[in-house]
Amino acid sequence: MSELRLIRHGQATPFEADTDRLSPLGETQARAVGAAFQAEGWVPTHVLHGPLVRQRRSAGLAAGQASGWPAATQDARLAEFDGDGLIRTLAPLLAARDDAFAAQVAAFRASDPQTRNSTFQALLETVAAAWQAGTLTHPDVETWAAFRARVLAALADTLALPGGSRVAVFTSGGVIGLTLARVLDATDATALRLNWRVRNASVTRLTFGGGRVSLDSFNEEAHLPPAERSWR
Repeated sequence: MSELRLIRHGQATPFEADTDRLSPLGETQARAVGAAFQAEGWVPTHVLHGPLVRQRRSAGLAAGQASGWPAATQDARLAEFDGDGLIRTLAPLLAARDDAFAAQVAAFRASDPQTRNSTFQALLETVAAAWQAGTLTHPDVETWAAFRARVLAALADTLALPGGSRVAVFTSGGVIGLTLARVLDATDATALRLNWRVRNASVTRLTFGGGRVSLDSFNEEAHLPPAERSWR
């Protein structure tokens, strides 16, 4: 049997102008992943990461805490869905036609640091649900169908690796949620619900081989001290 470990990137910078980089906490979290694997004696035979800076940097920092890792391979199919596009392009379109959503946008803009995360999450879930349903689209934003197709193609290639493979994949919450929904034969809506719960630098473990794939654990973060845990 083979093992697949899905690692979400460390904390990024979602409310800054450049959202695709690790925060100082995110760098600490990524190093903790590699240190935990090293302490466990788990050495991957394959290391994959998406093309985003936060994904690539997380993989590099983790590898720097361990020995014997192979060179990492970048796979564009492991990129997160276009969260910036959902907020910057699709959200204004939805606000223009939906008063209830426009109120969510106003609540976010008026939020203080204590309520910013919760109001943003409510806004993002509404936009993402419409995007996933195909009722909210724009030519500049990747569709849910396209996102789903590329992630599942990457998963199929991973599951075709030789028996005994140990695969570390550094990616993002949406990719992890969709992968788990596929493994569990769950709905696309479940993929988004799982995505919202994936913590920064968490580890999700699967076993595969012989045409089967099984979920062993979800969202592990015991390698992080409580003060260093985050979900955004």
